[in-house]
Amino acid sequence: MAYDLERYRTALHETPGKLEYGRVVEAVGLAIQSQGPRVGIGELCYIEQEGRIPLPAEVVGFREGRVILMPLGKAQAITPGAAVRPARRPLSVPVGKGLVSRVVNALGEPIDSRGAVDAQERIPTDRPAPNPLQRPMIDSVLPTGVRAIDALATLGEGQRVGIFSGPGVGKSVLLGMMARGSAADVAVIALVGERSREVQEFVQRDLGPDGMARSVVVVATADEPALVRVQAAFTAMAIAEYFRDQGQRVLLLFDSLTRVATAQREVGLAAGEPPATRGYPPSSFAILPRLLERAGTAPRGSITGFYTVLVEGDDLQEPVADSARSVLDGHLVLTRELADAGVFPALDVGRSLSRVMRQIVTAEHTAWAQTLKGHWSTYEDAKDLLRIGAYQAGSSAEVDAAVAMHPRILAFLRQPEHETVGFEQARQALMEVAL
Repeated sequence: MAYDLERYRTALHETPGKLEYGRVVEAVGLAIQSQGPRVGIGELCYIEQEGRIPLPAEVVGFREGRVILMPLGKAQAITPGAAVRPARRPLSVPVGKGLVSRVVNALGEPIDSRGAVDAQERIPTDRPAPNPLQRPMIDSVLPTGVRAIDALATLGEGQRVGIFSGPGVGKSVLLGMMARGSAADVAVIALVGERSREVQEFVQRDLGPDGMARSVVVVATADEPALVRVQAAFTAMAIAEYFRDQGQRVLLLFDSLTRVATAQREVGLAAGEPPATRGYPPSSFAILPRLLERAGTAPRGSITGFYTVLVEGDDLQEPVADSARSVLDGHLVLTRELADAGVFPALDVGRSLSRVMRQIVTAEHTAWAQTLKGHWSTYEDAKDLLRIGAYQAGSSAEVDAAVAMHPRILAFLRQPEHETVGFEQARQALMEVAL
């Protein structure tokens, strides 16, 4: 009797629940290649390790019939022929009210030695952004507690803003000030690619007990694999979305977007992508709108996002900075010159902008901010002449007014790290300086 073996083989392959797995055939650099299983991009797999628990890995591509995997952890005991078992689902993380005041890793697992997180459900980390036609307009102010921002670059609930600066100019301090002083219900903070020392300093010094009491901190340090650092960004975003869907006003503080793009560069190059702009593959730029568009207003709740972007030599045309600025709803620029002069936060008034400010503040407030920015711009234009003594007082009424106003503006910008200024206080202080 002749048997149709191909028919039985096909039926077996399509049987639900069949245990299918692949085998590791190559591991070079960041990428692990396996022969099988049949999986899709973004799917989660587990790679068997000798004497250790299986290592989670994500499918990032295919090459010549092989599956390219990137580990979500340190690959230390993977051997040739190790089994690769598909999870048949994308990566998900536990969420719930018990996350508040906790510190978790890129997989949503607690790292603060306080036991398991009390989670109500699990949600996938890579989710679509809300329907653009179902997003409410940004029409209300979200005070940050920082006088210079609230007065000169007033931000709305659901806005997405970039904080552009070089290293060591006070980004982390500013994030801590906003986490403690903002009017949001909960803060979700992503620390991606940070030094281990800086994580502890941010939690204990910059955030402090008051800020930590209503915050969730997601951490992926610089020594962790590239895909783990990328995943930390998506985990923080998913956690913020969970609280948003509960109807809460969420403050998302993200440090830093540049390190996410850099980590994605490592992933993309390992998967075989060609480098494009300054060594970045296309996926490094494609990942930015995927993250940024998920924040903002929604039919229920909102996510107001602050994303730090590292720029070398104050070059805002750097590829990642330029790409991020095209998607964001505003930008705050911190300069080393002001930081060196002891002005914190070191906000460059002339180059900082909120694209929704006119929609959410009064015409008087807008006029006062424009007056102050005008004096700042005039002073910046004449600064070189003033330094070398080439400007003669009385030559220009505008420059004279800007010179007289400058010390008051600097005093207005300065704010102690642990001081919180209410929105009406900031508005009143702006009026006193501008008039």
